[in-house]
Amino acid sequence: MLTIFAKNFNATVNRLDIDNFETFFKDKDVFETADIAGFYHSTNKPAIINWRIYSLVQKGVLQRVGRGKFCLGKSKTYMPEVLPKLKSVYKKISKEFPFANICVWHSSVFNEFMQHQAGKFYYLVEVEKGAAEAVFHALKERNFAAFLTPNQEILNRYIPENKDVFIVKTLVSEAPTQKNDGICMVTLEKMLVDIFCDETLFATQQGAEMRTIFNAALSKYTVNRNKMLRYANRRKKKECFENYLKTITKYRQQTQISAIL
Repeated sequence: MLTIFAKNFNATVNRLDIDNFETFFKDKDVFETADIAGFYHSTNKPAIINWRIYSLVQKGVLQRVGRGKFCLGKSKTYMPEVLPKLKSVYKKISKEFPFANICVWHSSVFNEFMQHQAGKFYYLVEVEKGAAEAVFHALKERNFAAFLTPNQEILNRYIPENKDVFIVKTLVSEAPTQKNDGICMVTLEKMLVDIFCDETLFATQQGAEMRTIFNAALSKYTVNRNKMLRYANRRKKKECFENYLKTITKYRQQTQISAIL
């Protein structure tokens, strides 16, 4: 009896109907578990729908972009390049401040997504609250061109071009980071929220360029929307960031329709 049940269960799970599934959801930027259940008419069979979702993810048909949220395609995680100087500075800071949370990255990471390339770049050293000033002085003592949370005037007038510049700022608690080659670095979710929230530091990435960055990032990589919204909430910008994401989704849908027409 159990063998027959298992065979019937597996047969139900394996009827994924992938071609029709992809056709059904091809115009949806993001959809939810209830939408998938509706496609399979399995709203009262959570065990079966969960197994189908698992199978679709494993086959690269579906990717998770948040809790109970999905989009078509195979999951692809963004991983920034570990620049030699970035690695060197991270190790020095970590050795001197072993108990501090530190995240390092370089502003050139946006070039992959931008239409117009930036002309000025800088290293970003983000440190947990209370340690940023100490890290700033430690970098200055080593003769690094370091600036502590610079305002617009300092960014425009005093940050030299063609020289390695380090900007030290406070790392927002619970910011989404990732490890690469032993270095704590930025995630794509953090990058997108940061350029939205910090118009001064990321002035080059504002306006139409920011829309270009968001569209390119969302098209090329798997981006966890829940993770972005939690971080935006930590930066006290959740509502306006969520509204901006909706305009990006609407723009992408309109672009897809125009391409079809």
